[in-house]
Amino acid sequence: MGRSTINAELCSRMFLAGAKNLEANKEWINELNVFPVPDGDTGTNMTLTIMAAAKEVASLQDFDMEVLAKAISSGSLRGARGNSGVILSQLLRGFTKGIKYLEEVDTIAIADAFQKGVATAYKAVMKPKEGTILTVAKGFADKASELALAGAEMEELLSKSLEYAEEVLAKTPEMLPVLKEAGVVDSGGQGLIQVLKGAFDAYLGKEIDYSIEGASASSGTSVKMETQSEADIKFGYCTEFIIMTNTPMSEQEELKFKGFLESIGDSIVVVADDEIVKVHVHTNDPGVAITKALTYGSLSRMKIDNMREEHQEKLIKDASKKAAEAAAKEKQMPHKEVGFISVSIGEGIAEIFRGLGVDYLIEGGQTMNPSTEDMLNAIEKVNADTIYILPNNKNIILAANQAQALTKDKEIVVIPTKTVPQGICAMINFEPGKTAEENKEAMTESLSMISTGQITYAVRDTHIDDKEIKAGNIMGIGDQGILAVGEGIQEVTKETIRLMADEDAELISIYYGQDVTEDEANALGEELMEEFPDCEVEVYPGGQPIYYYVVSVE
Repeated sequence: MGRSTINAELCSRMFLAGAKNLEANKEWINELNVFPVPDGDTGTNMTLTIMAAAKEVASLQDFDMEVLAKAISSGSLRGARGNSGVILSQLLRGFTKGIKYLEEVDTIAIADAFQKGVATAYKAVMKPKEGTILTVAKGFADKASELALAGAEMEELLSKSLEYAEEVLAKTPEMLPVLKEAGVVDSGGQGLIQVLKGAFDAYLGKEIDYSIEGASASSGTSVKMETQSEADIKFGYCTEFIIMTNTPMSEQEELKFKGFLESIGDSIVVVADDEIVKVHVHTNDPGVAITKALTYGSLSRMKIDNMREEHQEKLIKDASKKAAEAAAKEKQMPHKEVGFISVSIGEGIAEIFRGLGVDYLIEGGQTMNPSTEDMLNAIEKVNADTIYILPNNKNIILAANQAQALTKDKEIVVIPTKTVPQGICAMINFEPGKTAEENKEAMTESLSMISTGQITYAVRDTHIDDKEIKAGNIMGIGDQGILAVGEGIQEVTKETIRLMADEDAELISIYYGQDVTEDEANALGEELMEEFPDCEVEVYPGGQPIYYYVVSVE
């Protein structure tokens, strides 16, 4: 196309297109997760992360590169969920550092920004693994730098760097044996490829729907919807519909229809695809737009919103929200020296954490990883000088660390608990009177004394950990991988515990989920007491979804 630089407007379109393409492919990416569990969520986590930033970007008006960079960075950082989401947010954070003070980005600058993104992401991960999203990002950045130094044009740089990144992705199973055994490429790396593909499509000028659901006017130096009067809203009705065309709309007809819509409104999106045309327009006369559309075919999914009315409702909601926030601050919990935040996965387990002294519980875990924003909100609500966070899931630790780095007015201590039993163990080993550093060391050391097993079902056929798994099989997953596979929940649970319990085992704890009855759980406990007479066996209602049992051996 001959374009040698990228300005803020084009950069924002590229970012939004990348976010939309990731969102469109998130379920496919979820299915690439190595473990065939019903909560494989790489695609979901990455999508929620980038969409948090996309909402901020879509709300910007009259912005420059610095404002855009801030929206991308802060939105993704606070919205980051799961390891893949946090890594994506760090890639974006580093990238925006490289472009924020430029009016336009040339090939040298964009290659440098990609390198900054990779360096920032690698730094955020304590033990980076090759064969992951990091490797794919590095491949793209390295190829971009090579091409920039060779004098490549922007389109060539983006195209060839994307091609090379896809080659790197294809090689990830050779770098991580677990991927090869499962017959998949890295899901995080595939997610990043989808972002890059969407961005490149926008660079090429392809027709893309840039609308982001939930986007509203943002703060900062941009124009804010909340500061507008009703008179500032030029076209009052947001009108959307789909035309079921009698014959495919030609390019000439599409341009003519767009021209008509431009004569009666703005914010126009027309996306034609074979027999349907998606239309979005802001106008003062929706009936005229609809009448014109009917000349092309029948209409479906019509939606007309009065934006002036929505504006008034928003003002009322904002006022109510501020009042509620003020009231909440007045009712803030009494100040204390030490506080605790824990992620929980069921009401029964939540009760156990409350009994151990946890001040604030974040509902989450495997089925929905809390975001950095969730962590920051919890930190704000716990009125303590030092706050311990128990993530209780290996996929939440990075988000907790990110919240720790963003908190300046309180001392945050993240205990790297990977399971609920580890979180319970850590709380039991906290000692009042000790320093934060002493407690962190003691609580972290205690985690090695406990083994965790989780019983769930397989959602697809696969081969992993030398086990052939069929969809619907019951699986017992231990700290290091899949321990047992079978047809019955009780039998697989017992087999999992047999493989976890050694001669030094003293205590077996069973937390039964919402799909297991109390009688079933007690019967399992009685059988284990007979099988392990030297161990104490305890049974608790956990109430967790997805996992029939969470068990621990100490």
